[in-house]
Amino acid sequence: MSRAVAPYFLIPDWPAPATVRAIQTTRAGGVSLPPFFSLNLGDHVGDAHLAVRHNRALLRERLPCEPFWLKQVHGTRVVSAGREHTTPEADACISRGGGVCGVMSADCLPVLLCDEAGLVVAAVHAGWRGLVAGVLDTTVSAMQVPPSTLMAWLGPAISQTAFEVGDEVRAQFVRADPAAAAAFVPGGRGKYLADLYFLARLRLNSLGISNIYGGDRCTFAEGGQFFSYRREGVTGRQGTFIWLEATAGINLNRDDPHD
Repeated sequence: MSRAVAPYFLIPDWPAPATVRAIQTTRAGGVSLPPFFSLNLGDHVGDAHLAVRHNRALLRERLPCEPFWLKQVHGTRVVSAGREHTTPEADACISRGGGVCGVMSADCLPVLLCDEAGLVVAAVHAGWRGLVAGVLDTTVSAMQVPPSTLMAWLGPAISQTAFEVGDEVRAQFVRADPAAAAAFVPGGRGKYLADLYFLARLRLNSLGISNIYGGDRCTFAEGGQFFSYRREGVTGRQGTFIWLEATAGINLNRDDPHD
């Protein structure tokens, strides 16, 4: 679950340490026109450049610094926030300092990770390609802490009832882990309905992570809340962000002049 802080931000509901902060944006509260209405953060989807800049400025007001943006490619590369001066091609970001990690999505699964000591955090873009390729594995390895000390929050993604895939997708997951077969149910015409949340939990469990939260939203069904590529085709992107604060002093509940 998650709770609303402003009309367009949600706070993940998980027992993260006090030094860990995270927010989830929705599609509401920005300035983009349809079909990107309205808090689109993606600068690669055809939206007006000035609108995206304004939306990102609204987001920036809720963060301690500019987030470390990624060029997501459905791969397994992990980078450290602030270590590169250009936008890197990567699908996961970690931070042990003041950098804000973030990923964007519009059906793919965003995953947040932190350790119980509050010393390292990560944001992961985990679509089905990244999941089967091992993006969670490489991220957990890069965090360099015992996996048993990590907890995860699964952000809004497309749910099983709306996520139809071909047999080739199912075959890749089952080949990597036979237990993944339970994540697929027949959907007709030789297709399957895939449960991204189940697949992510299965992979996290296999890595030694048992404290997993979230995973109860559907980007496809909740059109008023979230962008969905499967539902709309041309659409915006919501964002999922996490960072560390030494004193947890930021007030996410302050009045917002743009509300």
